[in-house]
Amino acid sequence: MSIYLFALLIGVVAGLRTMMAPAAVSWAAFLGWLPVQGTWAAFMGYRFTPYIFSILAVIELITDQLPNTPSRTVPQQFSARIVSGAFCGAIIGTAGGKLVGGLVAGAIGAVIGTLGGYQARKRLVAAIGGNDTPIALLEDAVAIVGAYLIVRFAL
Repeated sequence: MSIYLFALLIGVVAGLRTMMAPAAVSWAAFLGWLPVQGTWAAFMGYRFTPYIFSILAVIELITDQLPNTPSRTVPQQFSARIVSGAFCGAIIGTAGGKLVGGLVAGAIGAVIGTLGGYQARKRLVAAIGGNDTPIALLEDAVAIVGAYLIVRFAL
């Protein structure tokens, strides 16, 4: 049961920040926290994989602050978050022997994270008077800390 919960939660992170979830999962695989050696997901623990995903996550953190960044609810953004959540959920599921359940839980978590994160951000921005930057930074922090805690204690 806990494998499904962690897969769901990493999907929520993907819903908040698309590339944060694969960055965290790849670091966890690289550090041996997620035992994926000898599986289809072994590449996530290869030497350069965590660095590649980390660079992509940092780029996303920067571009999220730009005023012309599209909403996470537009089809392309939403789809990418679901794919990221499903992918990362499948990796956690694989490490726990439950690939398909992890994939489904990760996709559901991504939907929850995308829509819930959108609503939370919108309401918090309105509550502080319309300045998006502090709320965006808070969301970044939640995604980073959440991703670390999830992959550190998943198994």
